[in-house]
Amino acid sequence: MTYPAFDRLKATAAGITRLSKEDMDNFCAAAIPTEYKKGQPLLKEGDSCQKIFFVDSGYLRTYHTQDGLEINTGLHFEGSFVTSLKSLLTGAPSTSFIAAAEPAQVYVFTKEKMMKLYAQSPPILDFGKRLLENIAIQQEEHLDLFKLYSAEQRFRYIEQHQPELLQRVPLSWLASYLGVARETLSRFRKNASSPGL
Repeated sequence: MTYPAFDRLKATAAGITRLSKEDMDNFCAAAIPTEYKKGQPLLKEGDSCQKIFFVDSGYLRTYHTQDGLEINTGLHFEGSFVTSLKSLLTGAPSTSFIAAAEPAQVYVFTKEKMMKLYAQSPPILDFGKRLLENIAIQQEEHLDLFKLYSAEQRFRYIEQHQPELLQRVPLSWLASYLGVARETLSRFRKNASSPGL
């Protein structure tokens, strides 16, 4: 397993809040480097989430099952922190799966280790609060896509702001994520003259 010296993790953490070298080193020391195969679950629906995941390479997807279908609710690329927020905070069973969408290298932080760091270091505690706030904001932004925009506008938003989704995510998964039929998504992609947001 060949990981860089926490370069991506450090850069992402530094973008959330400033940590001293000692705090950053302690934070990185809590990370468990783990490799996941495509399709391998990191969290299963119904389990209590006790971990936060950081994507170093590859990407993860969050999804739930409904009437035998998988409904994608999150697509998380390099530099993303991922968790089941409600389950992590309350201990309730997760309503979603988190799985590797392609072979992924991930840093795993257990809730137990993070709580110890929070108790030892106020700056890391501040980091943890800001991190969870960021995850909550990202989830709300995804929900806003459905509340504020039409199906085609959602696609155009993704096209402009998250083009990596169009490049790396299978069409059926992307259609599920945007809440449209695969055939509808194909039509959106062919229609190059639609106005953006």
